[in-house]
Amino acid sequence: MQIGVPLTDLKRSETGPRDRQLLLGDRVEVLETTDSHHRVKDASGYTGFIDSAATTKSTEATHWVSARLTQAFEAPDFKSQDQHSLSFTATVTALSETEKFIETAFGYIPKQHVKAIDNRPNDPAEMAATLLGTPYLWGGNSSLGIDCSGLIEAALRATGQPITARDSGDQQNTLGTPQPQGTAHRRNDLLFWKGHVALVSDPQTILHANAHHMATVYEDIDTAIARIKAQGDGDITAHKRL
Repeated sequence: MQIGVPLTDLKRSETGPRDRQLLLGDRVEVLETTDSHHRVKDASGYTGFIDSAATTKSTEATHWVSARLTQAFEAPDFKSQDQHSLSFTATVTALSETEKFIETAFGYIPKQHVKAIDNRPNDPAEMAATLLGTPYLWGGNSSLGIDCSGLIEAALRATGQPITARDSGDQQNTLGTPQPQGTAHRRNDLLFWKGHVALVSDPQTILHANAHHMATVYEDIDTAIARIKAQGDGDITAHKRL
């Protein structure tokens, strides 16, 4: 099955809190079904509960949303009624194309906002910057709201890398190559703290979604290190290179 709505929460239990979110087109394996929910396993191996109405039969994706946010319109005309908002990295199947739009089951999406499924940039930091200013949302995975590990996931998804971990602890254990203490920071390095992860934009700057700013922001690395330690979350626990 795959996710057949723009966005849905992946919950700890049927009535529990959100752990992560899944986007339109995400593939899931249905492990069991109740009256209103599926217990599913996503592509990273993460399990949780989603509303059963959020799934549909799988189709082969042809495009991914490369804009921070796009609209699916009722007709191939930007003045027609918008029907759905679709997040960065959501995937869709084109049914037909016009000069300026692709037609999908959700409506007509401007071609400027999508790329072919195999057209993937190779710079995660550039892709993460697409979400600059996105509000912080714990467990969020979309351009409507995102957290630290969700930002890393989005950056890697956009570059076509498989998602193997959905939270910062698992990302620390599985992503990249450990760097010795004192190694100079390089673009696309990952810096980890207890319960937090940031992406290096340049040797002096990180890009991260964080609750201090309640947004996805650039921040000076030394300033962030001092601030995070002062708020009681300790020193960097790992420096990894993608």
